[in-house]
Amino acid sequence: MLNRTYLSLICISILFPLFAYSQDTNQENDDNAEHLSLQQCLQYAMKNQPALKQSLIDETIARTNNAIGLSGWLPQVGLDGSLTHYFTLPTSFIPNTANPTGPKEPFQTGVYNTATPELTAKQTIFNTDVLIAARAAHLITKQAKQNTASTKITLISDVSKAFYDLLLSTEQIKVFKQDTARLNKNLSDTYHQYISGIVDKVDYKQATIALNNSLAQLKSAMESVAAKYAALKQYMGYPADKKFVVDFDTTQMMQEIYFDTTEDLVYEKRIEFQQLQTSKYLQRETTAYYQLGFIPSLSAFYTYNDEYQNDKLSDLFGKAYPYSFAGLQFSVPLFQGFRRLENIKKSRLQEKRQDWDEVNLKLQINAEYKLALSNYKSNLYNLHEMEYNVSLATEVYNIVKLQYKQGIKPYLDVITAEADLKTSEINYLNALFNLLSSKIDLEQAMGDISPNL
Repeated sequence: MLNRTYLSLICISILFPLFAYSQDTNQENDDNAEHLSLQQCLQYAMKNQPALKQSLIDETIARTNNAIGLSGWLPQVGLDGSLTHYFTLPTSFIPNTANPTGPKEPFQTGVYNTATPELTAKQTIFNTDVLIAARAAHLITKQAKQNTASTKITLISDVSKAFYDLLLSTEQIKVFKQDTARLNKNLSDTYHQYISGIVDKVDYKQATIALNNSLAQLKSAMESVAAKYAALKQYMGYPADKKFVVDFDTTQMMQEIYFDTTEDLVYEKRIEFQQLQTSKYLQRETTAYYQLGFIPSLSAFYTYNDEYQNDKLSDLFGKAYPYSFAGLQFSVPLFQGFRRLENIKKSRLQEKRQDWDEVNLKLQINAEYKLALSNYKSNLYNLHEMEYNVSLATEVYNIVKLQYKQGIKPYLDVITAEADLKTSEINYLNALFNLLSSKIDLEQAMGDISPNL
């Protein structure tokens, strides 16, 4: 009776702290916590992820910059004014009426106080700056939208992988708990066989060692869950102080592991390729801008003035002497030290460099595709093999355990069979979630991930 009590205390002392710890580390599993599927996690990230919010703001900034650049096409209206007081009137020289052929006589002209409000309107007819701003506006907007699309694609990939990584840990915990339950039962059976004299003390100690090892693995897996929840929250933009629980459908997940590996790689589907093409178009517009630098700028203007003049400051605004005029203004940069020619040369060299960027990007995309495809095929094959191993290991464990109870097999064989079963189950889970992650990598390499959920 004492030995049985001692065994019970050992099991309680080992298992109770662990399950108490389980409640702490799995704090996300709150009855009031929100349950989120992968699709819901992605939808939440699309609305709340800080990096995506910044990218959307960048889109608005791009449109605002376009509006600023295009504002030069609209009339520019300004109001200026001046107020002048002369302490000494300016001197002019006029002919001497009494002696026309003699020297001119000095004469003070003007009034002591002058006020001149001036209204000016200017309309650009042709200017390279506003012309290029108009031609490049849609490209700048397109570039900003492509940057947002790239951010979304990366976000979908990161959230999906973090989601699967978290699921892997939770599923591993289930395996370790099942393993712990089996080993705990084995420990109890071995103890009773030891008490009955069927087996020696070594079997009992081996059972205890195996259980302790399994408990350590379970604790380690539980320890990682909180960190992986934090990583998923970071990608989602989810508040750190709020809780949620991942929710998934195993059947649906198994249906989503397959991908058509016969699909051809199309470079144009990759967002990076699309971004490069937009950048090349913008560079061509830059070249055109420098080429148009030889054309004169032309604008029309109109000016209206109300001029007030009076020697007495108090009577200054008593009467106005208005005048107005209009005209055309042009500017011809004749020589700028070959600056325009060098800018054209530089811009064309940058175009050539971007052509090589395209070549390099295609090589990079092809390498990413080949790597992702090989990983996917390897993981798919590995999954089927691990699935078969689980069925074999389960069958072997059940047979060996029965043979041990009948005294045919030593307990060491039970430990080995149980370890093989646990390893095969863990390997199966690793293969499954590695396959899901490699599928995401393959879809991203193929350009099949849509930024629009």
